[in-house]
Amino acid sequence: MTQGLLSVDDAIASIVRHRPPRAVETRALHDCLGCTLAEDVTSRVTLPPCDVSAMDGYAVRFEDARTPGAALRVIGAAPAGAPFAGRVSAGEAVRIFTGGAVPDGADHILIQEDAEAHGDTLRVSQAQSAPSHIRKAGIDFFTGDTLLRAGQRLGAAALGVAASGDHAAAPILKPLRVALLANGDELRPPGALGGSSGVISSNPFAIAALVRIWGAVPEDIGIAADSKDAIIARAQLAADADIIVAIGGASVGDHDHMKEAFLELGYDLHFNKVAVRPGKPAWFAGKGDRRVLGLPGNPASAFVCAHLFLKPLLGACDGLAETPARLAAPMAANGPRETFVRGKQTESADGLFARPLDRQDSALLTPFLEADCLIRRPAHAPAAEAGARAAIVRL
Repeated sequence: MTQGLLSVDDAIASIVRHRPPRAVETRALHDCLGCTLAEDVTSRVTLPPCDVSAMDGYAVRFEDARTPGAALRVIGAAPAGAPFAGRVSAGEAVRIFTGGAVPDGADHILIQEDAEAHGDTLRVSQAQSAPSHIRKAGIDFFTGDTLLRAGQRLGAAALGVAASGDHAAAPILKPLRVALLANGDELRPPGALGGSSGVISSNPFAIAALVRIWGAVPEDIGIAADSKDAIIARAQLAADADIIVAIGGASVGDHDHMKEAFLELGYDLHFNKVAVRPGKPAWFAGKGDRRVLGLPGNPASAFVCAHLFLKPLLGACDGLAETPARLAAPMAANGPRETFVRGKQTESADGLFARPLDRQDSALLTPFLEADCLIRRPAHAPAAEAGARAAIVRL
């Protein structure tokens, strides 16, 4: 680690230790997409609740239907939701449809493609090799089974499973509210430049999108001028936020007041700088249950640091999920800080490869239109040839 700077892994560990507390609330399933489950969900029902047909056809005794030409008498029907009340005895069949309850006495579904029906008379047209096409009660789950675990992110499949287990709502961790505060006299909102000098404030739009993807609720509280008082005034607009993401003003220049302003507001620093490139000025602080994560103002630095530090702060991960790969092109020796190089993945018969993009300047956003991973280069890593092993973090 560079002298006086925290390593990336130690910075992430500090963030995970100091995550803000989460309240628990119950929401209707329709409003739970992307939310984190607060408690285990167990099934209130058995699925399927009884033996059901997996095909359209006839519920029969296998022994009566195994031979082509065998004749059976149709004694009733069992559509889904309307079970046949009687019993299937020797030489009998019940017309059944997918999802219909298999009547007592039947142990096989003669699919309609293997039968010829003429009124109440049914003839087997194809030999039957074994009892088939019945879904046994509980093959998916039984009453009391744990369907979903606390901490699971609720996607489409999880919501469908919860509903199938007879739950109309779920206990979730209340999504964190994240206030985005940009800083810089030169910054202008999109559409306001109008040919004048200045820089478009794009970071809040990219970071807000990531916040939504990672299950939290973003709020843009605007652009603070380059003064401590202006930053404090803007920060006080985030009274309901669990986390403030302070973008810019994090370096050591004469106009960098972001960290100083939050210290004056009573926040305690958890870390000050990180031995990472891009993103050395990243910092993290807390006050009671609230947190502030400082990101660099350069767009690429902010975007990379959001993946490294904001994602675990929101609980969307507990650390960097690395994937082994090989380099698709040579890379120069690395300097004293761990570096995350924007790259592009390719799959081939020889495995997964990652190619570093040509443009790595920390002010550039357009490379992220192509980049789908970060190539992790340890501090002081020697030059590497194409084909060398590498670790990537997928974006």
